[in-house]
Amino acid sequence: MAHPAARPVTVSDVQELVKRKDEIEAQIKANYELLEGQKGVGMDEPLVDADGFPRDDIDLYKVRTARHNIICLQNDHKALMKQVEEALHQLHAREKEKHARDEAEALAEALSQTQSLPQAFAKVNAVTPGSPASLSGLQVDDEIVEFGSVNANNFQSLQNIATVVQHSEGRPLSMTVIRSGKKVHVGLTPKRWAGKGLLGCNIIPLQR
Repeated sequence: MAHPAARPVTVSDVQELVKRKDEIEAQIKANYELLEGQKGVGMDEPLVDADGFPRDDIDLYKVRTARHNIICLQNDHKALMKQVEEALHQLHAREKEKHARDEAEALAEALSQTQSLPQAFAKVNAVTPGSPASLSGLQVDDEIVEFGSVNANNFQSLQNIATVVQHSEGRPLSMTVIRSGKKVHVGLTPKRWAGKGLLGCNIIPLQR
């Protein structure tokens, strides 16, 4: 039995995919916030203490569930982005029909706007080798989007960051930075080391 020809992809199909993409991103963010609420444990921090016992200062079940959810959601997000790409590709392939081409271009533009990066409020302009900042993978020119509870909406001065650092000594802090045009999550634990301060990096506010 012959299969009916597949229905051509429409702009509203792609819009539906974009809507689902946004929903998944919101769920990923919510799970990261849940980890932040559990003493700022990220995706990789150990869930056992120095003696190998399960940590009793965090809700291990919540942390494990959130980590599992993030991995599953990130896989879904990847698959969905592939569908969006293929759908846009199909729309562009029908460029003979001017109407379809115009709509596809408008949609591609709308899509690039939905993927715009969050606003950074500060920038790392120096990292000392061997410091906690260096060990966490922080790099010079990383633009900071979130530093623990500090973000572009509530950042007023570097004192905000200093306060978070003081309150987080010895505890992992969740950071989000923009590096080479991509969002990167960094787990940073402020602590005493051979050098000055608890981080070993220099942060400057971004003039907006």
